[in-house]
Amino acid sequence: MNIRKRYLVLILFVAIALGAVGTYVGLAFFADGTSPSGNLASSDRDLLTELADQQETIEENMGKLSKVVDAFSIIQENYVEEVEDKQLIEGAIQGMLQSLDDPYSVYMDQETMEQFNEQIESSFEGIGAEVSMTEGNVTIVAPIKDSPAEKAGLKPNDQILSVDGESVEGLDLYEAVNKIRGEKGSQVVLEIRRPGVDDLLEVELTRDAIPLETVYVDTREENGKLIGIIELTSFSENTASDFENGLADLEEQGIDGLVIDVRGNPGGLLPSVQEILSNFVPEDTPYLQIEDPSGKKTRYFSDISSAKEYPIVTLINEGSASASEILAASLNEALDYDIVGETSFGKGTVQQTVSMGDGSTIKITRMRWLTPEGNSVHEVGVEPTIEQKMPEYYYTNPVQVEEPLTFNESDDKIENVQIMLEGLGYDPGRTDGYFNKETQAAVEAFQQDQELNVTGEVDEKTAEVLQTTIIEKIRNNEDDYQLEKAIDTLTE
Repeated sequence: MNIRKRYLVLILFVAIALGAVGTYVGLAFFADGTSPSGNLASSDRDLLTELADQQETIEENMGKLSKVVDAFSIIQENYVEEVEDKQLIEGAIQGMLQSLDDPYSVYMDQETMEQFNEQIESSFEGIGAEVSMTEGNVTIVAPIKDSPAEKAGLKPNDQILSVDGESVEGLDLYEAVNKIRGEKGSQVVLEIRRPGVDDLLEVELTRDAIPLETVYVDTREENGKLIGIIELTSFSENTASDFENGLADLEEQGIDGLVIDVRGNPGGLLPSVQEILSNFVPEDTPYLQIEDPSGKKTRYFSDISSAKEYPIVTLINEGSASASEILAASLNEALDYDIVGETSFGKGTVQQTVSMGDGSTIKITRMRWLTPEGNSVHEVGVEPTIEQKMPEYYYTNPVQVEEPLTFNESDDKIENVQIMLEGLGYDPGRTDGYFNKETQAAVEAFQQDQELNVTGEVDEKTAEVLQTTIIEKIRNNEDDYQLEKAIDTLTE
């Protein structure tokens, strides 16, 4: 091996050795929410044994990476253009992670890592949507509450194909995210493929500052009972403490039941949901299991002696992922509390960030989380114990028309319009996609109420206002059948 190769191997394995320590320290913090003591061994003998084992592992892996080092040298010495070492090294790291075929294990350079931290720590500017890479497509997990993405009607499982006319195909997740983000007040046009919709959607959004307020508290009185409602929009650093403060306020009011709403909540920090579960699940029952890379399973317990005296219902939907699913599944299996809504997203893995020493980071799937009974929900989701859909107009799609939709036509877009009109209180006569006289009259009534040109035809402007009006009604939580079902369950 020449000097250059030896030098590269040395760099690679110093990084691996440091990364191993970083993983240990990071896991200690991540698993139980406390900082490690710094005592990596109980005695000098144990420490020497550990270091010897690490040295043996390094020497073993050096042989395995000789092919990578050879490839590095071949490219540097033979490629027609000059290539920087950094470009090849970072490309090798990207390639290794991509070969895992895991959308949640990614490499982030220094700039990307800073932006990633913004999502967890305070606020950021952009469209306000949690995204993941699913089967090579940039896919929305859930829009953030009160964000431009939510206001524009983006939905879980929407696939982003292009940003301002530029395809995101071939980009990794964080390269695509960098294109989507931008300064407050700037506009961006996304091309969206929505499952079940034939036509591609073009959605224009105005970026905004996205404050990460994650806990919203409310009450409802039904059948003489006071029901507390806590909505969690994500699990960030302050979520658990804000939740506990909100819960204390509700308990002071004497609530008879609690609804925890994690619909559209894409997840977040594991310690956050652990702290929340520790308020409910007694010490004699695990609230969660974690499976490490070796297959070892660790059960986690709270230190409270008994469960709450009031019943609890969790609300979920297809945008509920990761920590949201932990919360719902744990409360159900540990305490037999009902789950109302629709099957959740299905993310049953836990990621950990490991610093590479230069500001760049690898976010890698380190563990699997399991329900108290040891079940995995990865790629299958959490099923509700009480299935409840929302009104049909909640599932409608933007109507984008080039030529007006008119009387006596039949089209899927017309069906969408009819469902929207019906949801807004106008009677289209039918919802099968045939534009009859009753539909025409409903369109005219809508146009008159919205001070539009009354034609009875659905032109571009009418479609736009119709979509805006229906989204506003959804965002106001009108006709929230799922919440009503949860409250009914608690008050029956």
